[in-house]
Amino acid sequence: MDSLNRMATELVDEAIDFADELTIDVHALEGDAAVLDFGVEVPGAVEAGMLLAEIQTAGLATVQSTMATVDGAPLNHVELSTDHPALALLCSQKGGWELAVDDFQALGSGPARALVAEEEAFQRIGYREDADFAVLALETDELPDEDVASQVAERTGVPETGVFLPSFATASVTGSVVAAARAAELAVFRLAELGFDPVSVLSASGRAPVAPVAGDEATAMARTTDALAYGSEVHLTVDESFDRFDEVPSVAAEEYGEPLEGVFEDVDWDFAELPVELFGPAAVTIDVVGGDTHVVGETSEGVLAESFGL
Repeated sequence: MDSLNRMATELVDEAIDFADELTIDVHALEGDAAVLDFGVEVPGAVEAGMLLAEIQTAGLATVQSTMATVDGAPLNHVELSTDHPALALLCSQKGGWELAVDDFQALGSGPARALVAEEEAFQRIGYREDADFAVLALETDELPDEDVASQVAERTGVPETGVFLPSFATASVTGSVVAAARAAELAVFRLAELGFDPVSVLSASGRAPVAPVAGDEATAMARTTDALAYGSEVHLTVDESFDRFDEVPSVAAEEYGEPLEGVFEDVDWDFAELPVELFGPAAVTIDVVGGDTHVVGETSEGVLAESFGL
């Protein structure tokens, strides 16, 4: 298998080749790093969001859109499946790089994280890579500049000419689509937090509704989290049993039973003040090879309808 960054770069090349069709803007910075605007100064798009989810998972996941109802309303949903959950979801897709350069702030996801490999997940999985390219997807409401690209190049050990920064705002079509594609990643991450070996997850599939695009980043963060905590469904296949499977789903529906914007406001948007269980999927089925099937959690369409304004 090629490196995660090499595989993601091939998808970035595809995005650049079909930028007009995907409504993506491409900018070259002074050091020749490439910024791909997937939804910051452009509105974003469904197809662009699905391609970006593939880039975030380094091409190790299949991403598609479907239609389903939420509280009787037809809404677009995103499904993501992978047979490489540890690499695709934890070592690549997870938003684990908090990037800050002067006044610029962004949450970075994608395989460039594997070039730094400072997060605990990389030690547990035993994965780190060296590559000539670095692909870091930035969730931000402003496009990165030369200083941002320079910092990414320095931390990853990649020349700026090999740095690719696809960027999107949470409050964009792309942002809503990319968030919906994270259901399986949340389930695998929750399992890892609980002490389960992520390498023992053999396959992961998830589906979640695409939240209506909000008018500001804060509301978008709350809506897209609602889509996952109250509306997502995940199926995992694992090769060993575990006595804490029932703790994988979000407890949001049971503990709060209301859209999360109010919950976030109560803690002044300091997510560290919230229970970690909140940031999980809604409903999860876990198949243990040669063992039991565990069905835990539930969706809450009424809460989603209130959050989405349906």
